[in-house]
Amino acid sequence: MTPDSGLQTPDCLELVTCYPFGLFCNPVNHTGLPIQNPTVVAIIPARYSSSRLPGKPLLEIQGRPMVLHVVERALKAPSVSRAVVATDDRRILKAVRAAGHEALLTSAAHASGSDRLAEAAAQVEADVIVNVQGDEPLISPETIERAVEALLEGDDCAAATTCEPIESASDVLSSDVVKVVADGRGRALYFSRSPVPYPREAARRYGSLAAALEVEPALLNTFRKHTGLYVYSRAFLLEFARWPQTALERAESLEQLRILEHGYQIRVVEAASPSVGVDTEEDLRRVRAIMEEGLRGGSPTVREGV
Repeated sequence: MTPDSGLQTPDCLELVTCYPFGLFCNPVNHTGLPIQNPTVVAIIPARYSSSRLPGKPLLEIQGRPMVLHVVERALKAPSVSRAVVATDDRRILKAVRAAGHEALLTSAAHASGSDRLAEAAAQVEADVIVNVQGDEPLISPETIERAVEALLEGDDCAAATTCEPIESASDVLSSDVVKVVADGRGRALYFSRSPVPYPREAARRYGSLAAALEVEPALLNTFRKHTGLYVYSRAFLLEFARWPQTALERAESLEQLRILEHGYQIRVVEAASPSVGVDTEEDLRRVRAIMEEGLRGGSPTVREGV
């Protein structure tokens, strides 16, 4: 760009590439990695408002607020030194602190969980931030550890996240279940609410994808469900949160596409075990049953049909 163009030169060292969805550049390394002996802090965004389950973080499981189960499981990950709940509600703040855990009050005006996460991250001393969803009381500490290790091992990645198998055709077809496609090195190629990759020949053979999945259930192995766990360097997270929304992000309502559209890489690793996000009363009943099974001497693991 010329000095008198009135436009700022892109912050990159390589060529600028024009795509149909915008103008981006091959980025320099802003990930803030590698780091020797990094301090890893889990931040758990927890909003009180929910259209389907108001006050969701405070709903009781085994007589205690759900968000406390999330905090305690995050702290069991060997690399995590602190877990901090970021909330817009004083009731959640009070409950977390009363249990002896850390919590920060954040703005109620945030448009996304990443914005809330970044506000909290700006207030904590950390090298690496783990974003653990406040409605995942069954999150595996080993899954958290895998994601942290994936970020630290791959200094060309801006973030790490997790996936797990999809076990039902309804999840493949549901726009509420986010699918992820990765390359052979475990780098995300795309995230979508649509069924990706699309098994075109099978769908044509049976007339529809739904019919193909019914006749050939092995097709389910084609798909991976993206889960809501993320790991970032703190420096990258604070930068990412300042970027405006991108076209694909708006189209899919998926914030992680903002990272890919800016030319950065996301490492995807398999979760150690399935988890259950609590979005509905049915989810809550299922989680309570699983946790009760654990109390009776079993292992609180997710099984199909529980």
